[in-house]
Amino acid sequence: MNRFARIAAIATVLLVLAPAGRPGAGSAFANGFPICPGGLYTYRVYWDGKAIDGILSISGLRRTTEVVTARKGGDPSAVRRAPGVTAYEPIVLERCRGADAEFERWANKVWNFGAGLGAEVSLGDFRKDIRIELLDDDGRAVIAYRVYRCWPSDYAAVTAMEGNGLEPAKERLVLQHEGWERDADIVAPEPVRQR
Repeated sequence: MNRFARIAAIATVLLVLAPAGRPGAGSAFANGFPICPGGLYTYRVYWDGKAIDGILSISGLRRTTEVVTARKGGDPSAVRRAPGVTAYEPIVLERCRGADAEFERWANKVWNFGAGLGAEVSLGDFRKDIRIELLDDDGRAVIAYRVYRCWPSDYAAVTAMEGNGLEPAKERLVLQHEGWERDADIVAPEPVRQR
């Protein structure tokens, strides 16, 4: 499917699913399923105190806790379950390849080919905390997460492209981390009411 066919298909789906009125204004789909109360969201990613431009996609924040099973000696037919180790899935960021080198600079701290013997890895500062904000359609932060001790485990300077010239060149950064938490200082703003 070429780029124009994909855009037409997405536009058709959006038109069919679009509720009457402004998104997020409390309207519902025609099939009875409610839309998200905050409407449609965009996001912003920060590290080193600045917003990183051009990010097209970001994977979700997900954690999984292992289930540990045990059995008491006096109760051989019953299995008890308890939480075990919690693991956080990596975060994948993707953006169009451009002149900005933030992805590449950070990836080079983990491995910089040709930096010289012993200087390939920057062990002192290859980990960073990042911040992910979800923004409402007015550009206001409605929720934010802090992600701790991130480091790039996978960097694609240029991802695979189709030869028809319709796909932009993209770069991808996969971040390992040690957990995330919601920023309690962010309070969702009241929705803007249209008259």
